[in-house]
Amino acid sequence: MVSQLEAFFLFPRFELLNQVESKGIRLTAQRRALIETIQEATTHLDAAGLLKLARERDPGINRATVYRTIELLKNLGMIDELDLMHLDGEKHYYEVRTEQNHLHLACFGCGKIIEFATPAFESLKQEIAAKNDFEIQVIRLEVGGYCIACAAKREKHLHEQHKPCPRG
Repeated sequence: MVSQLEAFFLFPRFELLNQVESKGIRLTAQRRALIETIQEATTHLDAAGLLKLARERDPGINRATVYRTIELLKNLGMIDELDLMHLDGEKHYYEVRTEQNHLHLACFGCGKIIEFATPAFESLKQEIAAKNDFEIQVIRLEVGGYCIACAAKREKHLHEQHKPCPRG
């Protein structure tokens, strides 16, 4: 399912390299390659996917550098870690933090991830904060189900399973 994991990034994402440099953090060639890979990703990446893509830029990158860089970027609040409804097992995916909170819709059939935002979500976030005297720093919401294509396939399969047996 990971090979089919697909996302549509609809929201402006923060520029990681500029942010890291502005904090005075040393950018090694490997760290730069990893950050550029995350920034340019068109899907939500897990650590293994990040390593594979980053090695196209710098074959010397190792797994430990990937995890240290992910941890650094998470601690700086520059990327978000998502479990995405546990698609393909207990994996965690990463995306550059966006300027707008959004939901992730995860298709159980094909693994597609769709990002979605609505004023109603922003309103709900404000209501939660106000009614609980709580300053929200991060909010994540994942919705699991089936995209329209997988829902149609599933419906067809269920319909075919319930056909009456012909009597002979």
